[in-house]
Amino acid sequence: MASGVQSMRLCLRAFRHAPAPRRAGARIYVARRPFSSTPMRWRAAAKKHDAEELEEDEEGGDDDIDSAEIERTFRAALNNSDDVEALTRVQEQVYGSVSSVISNTQKMPPRPIMKSFWNEEEEDPDLMNKDKEDDEFDEDDILDMAHGKFEEYREHREYARIAAWEMPLLSKLARPFEPPTALEPLRFRYTSYMGEFHPAENKVVVEFSPRDLPLDEAQQLKMKKLLGPRWNPETDVAKMSCEQFEHQAQNKRYLGDLVEKLIAQAKDTTDMFEDVPLDTRHHKIKVKPKFPKEWRINEERRKLLDDTRQKSLLLDQQKAEAGALINGKEKIEQFFITLQANAPPEPAALTMKPAQRGRKPQSSRWA
Repeated sequence: MASGVQSMRLCLRAFRHAPAPRRAGARIYVARRPFSSTPMRWRAAAKKHDAEELEEDEEGGDDDIDSAEIERTFRAALNNSDDVEALTRVQEQVYGSVSSVISNTQKMPPRPIMKSFWNEEEEDPDLMNKDKEDDEFDEDDILDMAHGKFEEYREHREYARIAAWEMPLLSKLARPFEPPTALEPLRFRYTSYMGEFHPAENKVVVEFSPRDLPLDEAQQLKMKKLLGPRWNPETDVAKMSCEQFEHQAQNKRYLGDLVEKLIAQAKDTTDMFEDVPLDTRHHKIKVKPKFPKEWRINEERRKLLDDTRQKSLLLDQQKAEAGALINGKEKIEQFFITLQANAPPEPAALTMKPAQRGRKPQSSRWA
């Protein structure tokens, strides 16, 4: 008897507070019809009033369970341990309350009702739609695409006004071109993308010629050997670039320092690289054919051509008068006429008799 009472006490402690219902129950499938190709469907959702009644029943069931009252009854039954009927009554009451709590927790919560097949009434948090904050569309405005087209036209008109009214004012800031002097042998080139970010925007290129630097012939030759494949032997221009820093000013400063180091190394007389030949294999010189100067038309050559043509015309006229001028067309016609006259006669065509149709004559066996 003590073990039964102890088990009831443990059950009462475990179910003193009703456990929270499960958030989502297991899905119940409906059996597919025999010989059917339609997909498996869900069970029809409960109606609105059925869901309200279910919630009321759950709330009422929670109110019916009074753990304090059950505990008082249980203690009174323990005091009167001789009363077996009271203990049995308390045990049945505990089991009944526990079974009701378990049945309530196992109930599946009602699923939301879908009013359409695609469930269009459900709000999508990922959809960026401005119509939620605006008023309803009363057919008195244009679409968003048309507004975007108007915005594009406004932008074009704005730049047209700038080109018509503000651009001419820049002519006041124009300065005449001044060619670089001997003190400015370096030519820097920058890349700009009109305010847009681009990874190649920080690249700076420097070009210079060794003969423009303050070096003598031996030092210029050493400079060419130090530059290596960066020197173009056809144009005698060296080109170097840098894009390892974030800003253009940093890359330009690095290239300037590098050129200064090359000049200092070229002026160093300890080793002039006299035993190292100048390597130009990195550049392939392409020979471009040019029109010969002797073939160009000038006044003397034009007079010579006119005299030659006049002499050829006079010679043809003299041959025609003497009958010694050969007509190529007549010669070709005479050749074909003689060829046909001397040709052998063609053999007569053989005539084939048509084959007779019908059964072959059968020879007599006894002949």
